[in-house]
This record gives sequence, structure tokens and C-alpha cells, in this order.
Amino acid sequence: MASDNRNFPRVIAVTSGKGGVGKTNLVGNLAVALSGKGQRVVIIDADVGLANIDIIFNLRPEYNIRDVVSARKSLSQVMVTTRHGIKIIPGGSGFAELTQMNEGEKLSLLSEFESLADMADIILVDTGAGISSNILYFNAAADECLVIATREPTSITDAYALMKVMSQNHGTRHFKLVVNMVESEKDAKTVYASLSGALDKFLKNVVLEYTGYIPFDRSLQKAVQKKALVMDVAPGSHAASSISEISDRLLRSRGPNSDGNLTFFMNKVLNTGT
Repeated sequence: MASDNRNFPRVIAVTSGKGGVGKTNLVGNLAVALSGKGQRVVIIDADVGLANIDIIFNLRPEYNIRDVVSARKSLSQVMVTTRHGIKIIPGGSGFAELTQMNEGEKLSLLSEFESLADMADIILVDTGAGISSNILYFNAAADECLVIATREPTSITDAYALMKVMSQNHGTRHFKLVVNMVESEKDAKTVYASLSGALDKFLKNVVLEYTGYIPFDRSLQKAVQKKALVMDVAPGSHAASSISEISDRLLRSRGPNSDGNLTFFMNKVLNTGT
């Protein structure tokens, strides 16, 4: 194959062990930060339970992935574009039906996603929270898996459980960690040390990479209340600076599982789901 893998978009699944840790908000802000650094970003909203990435961008999509599967619409017709130029694929409950697709529908969906490869440098997959099968399919199929956690003991426990299931059942060996809602980087590093230590002790050959933290910040809280993005409304805030640093780290690093092929990603999702 003559193509250079570096020309393929990176597929990064953003996930968490439990809900309420700010995952979708981070996806939106991270997309804006990456877009501001010249990256063409596509977001796949694969959160079956709470498909709401469009809300924080103040968009109201008319269609979702179900319309693509049923061949009523093409992927480009379903996609909505933010004012930043970020493209969003509304999925939600449509992705819950992956396991019920017949072979023809799977091939159709795969061919649609092939067209997306030319539109993006980075694809962020906003998965659900927890360890349900749909979430695991997307996490395991992505090039890289970015786990969001907070200082809450339940968040740490559930993040560990997620990584344990993914490593034991899907062979994922490398994770990236962002710690949200902490007072300082010192607190974030404590959460990282706790998770990394548990992985070293109980799961051999699993690596957790520290990718950054987001502090408690009134600007971020106000943005969330307004259903807005802190990168838009308070770009000079501490939270926005931290998210910008996380985007820089992501651009500098690349996960070891990077196959860099969007069709390969969707093929893995669909085949795992059968």
C-alpha cells in the first residue's frame, strides 16, 4: 500500500469510568483548541445515553448516524459544522444499533466513513461513560484512548475498572489520562500516581500516560452554565490554558496502537459489535 499512514486522521476515543466528570465538555474545548492550532477536527458523538456534544456548540442537528445506516442520508448530509469549522457526526442512540446491522448496512457505513478520512487530521470520539459493550467497542477500536477522571474515589475506581476491562478483554495496553476538577497539578499527579500504581501492581504491561489536568475555575463553571465553551468565552482563563496544554501534548505524542486508518477503526467497531 503506497499511502503514508501519517496522512490518515488520528482517532482518539475520549472516555471515562463514570459520568459527571466533564468528558463531553472537554471534547468540545479540546476540539476548539486543536482547531485553533490548524488541525481539521471531526467529533463523533458516540455517547448512546447522553448524546449532547451538539448542545455545547449550540447546534441542532436534524439527522444522526441512523439516517446513514438506513441509507436515507449520506455522512456529509448528517454532519453539522460549528463556527470554528469543526465537523460533528451526531450519533447517540443510532450507535446502539451497531450490533443489529446486517452485512450490507455495515459495508455501506464503512464506505461512508472512508470519505471522512480526507476531511480530518484528528477525530475525537465522545464515548459514553462506563463499561457497556458499545463504549468498549469504540475505545478498543480507536488509535488512542484518553481517560478522564477526577479526585473522587468513585471516579478513580471506575477509571481503573474501565482500563482493566479494556486491557483484559480487548488487549489495550496504553492509555492517556486527563484529571479534571482539581485544585492544582499536584492533586492531578496524585490521582495519576494512584491509578498508575494500581495498574503496575495488578495489570502487567499496561501503560498510563499523564496528559494534563484541568483546574477548578469559575470561568469554566460559568461557561458550562451558559452551555458555552470556555475556549470561546474565556480563552485567557486558567482552564483554557490547561486545555491548550493538553492539546499541545496530544499533538506531540502518538499512541503506540496508532494504525491511523479511519476505515480500520470503523471496521473494528463493527466487527467487535457482532
